[in-house]
Amino acid sequence: MHVNKLADEEKEYYSLVKRAFEALAPFYDIVTKPIASVRNRVVEFTNAANGSKILDVATGTGKQAFAFARKGYEVIGVDLSGAMLRVAQKKNKYGNAKFEVADATHLRFSENSFDVSCISLALHDMPQIIREKVLKEMVRVTKAGGLIIVVDYGLPANRIKRFFIYQFIKLYEGKYYIDFIKMDLRKFLEKSGIRIIKELPILSGAGRMLKGINAKGGDKDG
Repeated sequence: MHVNKLADEEKEYYSLVKRAFEALAPFYDIVTKPIASVRNRVVEFTNAANGSKILDVATGTGKQAFAFARKGYEVIGVDLSGAMLRVAQKKNKYGNAKFEVADATHLRFSENSFDVSCISLALHDMPQIIREKVLKEMVRVTKAGGLIIVVDYGLPANRIKRFFIYQFIKLYEGKYYIDFIKMDLRKFLEKSGIRIIKELPILSGAGRMLKGINAKGGDKDG
């Protein structure tokens, strides 16, 4: 029974992604314009070594991948939505940025393929079973001791701000947001094999950036 429920939840998620992002793709960059400045902050926060190979998971229209590409990194952006990636491909003026449709729970890449793996503002859109699989794959394809960057919603320490930010974001985010925001994200990442070394609030506390190390092997504190 439990297995069937999880399978149904996954089917619902994939169906939702296809429908929602096909409709949203043409307007996505306009809708997300208020967070555009976060993309460059993520690159600075990552502080990857020159020549690093970067995987951008759930890349969408490619904004985060482009931010890495502008700094000279080799980037591959993957996403479930072909509609979103078509927008990314049209806007791609960087020879060091490539995009492909992929299910992040089953990546085609070999182990230790990337120096850095990044996922920005996407985990909150996933049911927990999908989050677990995506993080497991990110750990697998990232080099031992490599960096894993997670950018997503958070809540400020101030109780009043916390209440209003939660209520506001809940109005427009999907049903998975509530489960996501209530869980202990640091513990969740560490359980996946990611040792957190740095965390910074963004968007006035409504978001956060976490830098982790793939704990499978040695450290690269970059």
